[in-house]
Amino acid sequence: MTPFKSSLSRRSLFKATALGAGALAAPQILVRAAQAEVPMAAAQPAAYKRFTLGEFEITVLSDGHRVVDNPHGIFGMNTSQSDVENLLTESYLPVDKMQFTFAPTLVNTGDDLVLFDTGNGEGGREGGVGQTLANLQASGYTPDQVTVVVLTHLHGDHIGGLMEAGAPAFPNARYVTAQTEYDFWASEDRIGTPAENGHNNVVARVVPLAEKMSFIGDGGSVVPGITGMAAFGHTPGHMIYGLESGGRTLMLTADTANHFVLSLQRPDWEVRFDMDKSAAAATRKQVFDMIASDRLAFVGYHMPFPSVGYVEKMGEGYRFIPETYQFDL
Repeated sequence: MTPFKSSLSRRSLFKATALGAGALAAPQILVRAAQAEVPMAAAQPAAYKRFTLGEFEITVLSDGHRVVDNPHGIFGMNTSQSDVENLLTESYLPVDKMQFTFAPTLVNTGDDLVLFDTGNGEGGREGGVGQTLANLQASGYTPDQVTVVVLTHLHGDHIGGLMEAGAPAFPNARYVTAQTEYDFWASEDRIGTPAENGHNNVVARVVPLAEKMSFIGDGGSVVPGITGMAAFGHTPGHMIYGLESGGRTLMLTADTANHFVLSLQRPDWEVRFDMDKSAAAATRKQVFDMIASDRLAFVGYHMPFPSVGYVEKMGEGYRFIPETYQFDL
């Protein structure tokens, strides 16, 4: 028997496609004459993803996405541009642009409806973000049903949605954040420093809610089944949260890692947004070593939407494994 030999190449494939198109040209013309062209659907990205964790219902909300230029301007500040570009190329990603997604997470415990972070808010809508409020409603909830808003840290893309048209966006909620985080950003000591813009944003959006705010530290409880964990470095009081229900665990890692390749595969690479870069790198390795060793699922605020997945140890870092149907079975 003569072995089968494939001569398929990209050139021959396109040549065959062109010949096929030519052979069908006449019938195509007749069809087009008989009916109008079909308009593009202009489909929008997914608004939310919902799954259960024991007795909890988890809804990951999309706040939208933003395209930025020059990945090396954000990631790998302590390495060369060629190192960053090579890793992006190996991962089938463009080297000149990248996409940031934002994923606030809603947890219905049965007694409370807890929202983790609020997205970019109304100020970001012209740029394609600030969709948390709309997508929360698309998911079947209303803002007045939210009973607790947890702020993992006080960067603008996490607190921007606290206010809507000058009023609290979640009027019946109480608020939780780290004492260290609040004290740092609310302090007038930030005036005249690189953190001044962040301070002004916190004064405008967070300080007015202080009467309804409680403060948490490492090991503190938000509600039964939701526990805080110190994960400092990205900001002085950055926190992550563990959710446990029905024998299952999910970690909300906030901004511990800001990119599924550049931060996870190279956890020692410095990130422009990390305030204490060495502490942030140490925290990244500590958190994702735990997640990998214990085979935990996690939601990463800037992981590719719907932002849920796992990691395994790989080389000097970790490989991101998107969740598929693990929570459906």
